[in-house]
Amino acid sequence: MKKIVITGASGFVGSMLKKEFQESGYEVIGVKRADLDDREKLMPLLDGSFVVINLAGATIINRWSDAYKHILYTSRIDTTKALVEAMKECKVKPKSFISTSAVGIYKNDRNYNEETLELADDFLANLCKDWEEEALKANSLEIRTAIFRFGIVMGQGGALAKMITPFRLGIGGTIGDGSQAFSFIHIEDLLKAYKFVIDDESLHGIFNLTAPTPTTNYGLTKALGKSLHRPTILPIPQFVLNIILSEGAKVLTDGQSVVPKHLLEKGFKFKFENIEETIENLV
Repeated sequence: MKKIVITGASGFVGSMLKKEFQESGYEVIGVKRADLDDREKLMPLLDGSFVVINLAGATIINRWSDAYKHILYTSRIDTTKALVEAMKECKVKPKSFISTSAVGIYKNDRNYNEETLELADDFLANLCKDWEEEALKANSLEIRTAIFRFGIVMGQGGALAKMITPFRLGIGGTIGDGSQAFSFIHIEDLLKAYKFVIDDESLHGIFNLTAPTPTTNYGLTKALGKSLHRPTILPIPQFVLNIILSEGAKVLTDGQSVVPKHLLEKGFKFKFENIEETIENLV
């Protein structure tokens, strides 16, 4: 039985991946936080694995104090560094390594794909750059390495569960004027993308995990209102989120327009291509 090792296996995406791979006949091992801090415990978990999937990281939607920024950084970079260092010492190295990043690495002034070289220069973007740099060191170990830059993952849980309550109550609305880009992916397509890249051993490098048709916060708001048959006339002022989340409000008040060029070029077929199909299915 092939072994898949997952960090962050208890999170929304990690738990869905674990279930999906177990049902497909894989042995799935979740890496605990304590294992990451102990090389002697970590190495046996990784040794001989078919794929290592790195999803570990503190939640990005929070108040970004200096202390929390440190947690955001170390929970990603130190975890990834620990995995690569442990894989280096494995007797039988993993065949593939898939690490996570985010579309927050891009600027917000136009539409972007994986071949964009001019990236943003703020805390979130630089966090993603350092995260990817650590993960790509696995290439030097002759381990096939891929980076998945996530858009907002839409499913029964996760981000959608946090945003849907006010809409059900009829008090949902845009964030600010709603013009900020919103790149997303349905959880079913995300799971399919993992299988797609794992099954084709020629695939490596950077992949945007986003639906082919990005939308805006306004488009998301209207899709939710239509599916729930609720009004969407009460916008959330940006200054309110700034007060609550400080710099962390940028995740909600800003956004990137991103397309999955590499997946599409390799023949990946999305089941949910736009926000209307995604929300209609989930809501």
